[in-house]
Amino acid sequence: MALIALAACGTARGSDKSRDSSAVAASHPESKPTTPAAPAAAPAGRRTVLFVGTSLTAGLGLEPDSAFPMLIQRKLDSAGFAFDVVNAGVSGETSSGLIDRLDWLLRGQFDVMVLETGANDGLRGIPPATLKLNLERALARIKAKRPDARVILVQMEALPNLGPKYAREFHEVYPDVARSAGVVLLPFLLNDVAGKRELNQGDGVHPNYAGERIVANNLWRALKPVLDSTASPR
Repeated sequence: MALIALAACGTARGSDKSRDSSAVAASHPESKPTTPAAPAAAPAGRRTVLFVGTSLTAGLGLEPDSAFPMLIQRKLDSAGFAFDVVNAGVSGETSSGLIDRLDWLLRGQFDVMVLETGANDGLRGIPPATLKLNLERALARIKAKRPDARVILVQMEALPNLGPKYAREFHEVYPDVARSAGVVLLPFLLNDVAGKRELNQGDGVHPNYAGERIVANNLWRALKPVLDSTASPR
């Protein structure tokens, strides 16, 4: 549990390219996250799943095609779903940073948004009330701009070193916001991976290749029913 906070930022050491281009929020909180390309329109007859998140979503330290959103793409293809995945993960991003780039993200085309944010908030000890306000603002803006899109919020957790009160309040933000906003809440992103040395990179918070496969499998089990209700398989 000591490492349950999740990552967000990027202390993992991957390829030279990853080290040069990714923010390392845990050790360098002043670093500015980079912004991925805007989601493009999907080909006719296909839909888009947009993954928005931190370095956990970006797949810091891994080859780009091994980040869990791209593993989900393979599962979609195997299951016969006409969905294309877009990975909009940004290393070092907090929930406040999400607010800053949200209008830009909303200019792209997507039918389902999977939202993973808050890991860096927990690493920096940002008050849970601030995290909650940012999530509420983000979800309200998404609903106003894209009322037909399905939005899925991913549960995140805080490291226990900030105390049980902080960890409890941090945890409760997600179900409270999901209920009030009427969105689907998925389980903790790093279930069965956090705190296991053999499933994480050297920083102890970003999954390695084996851990990333577990993350993708867990996420797929929760995500597939939502996609079933959004579009039938081919």
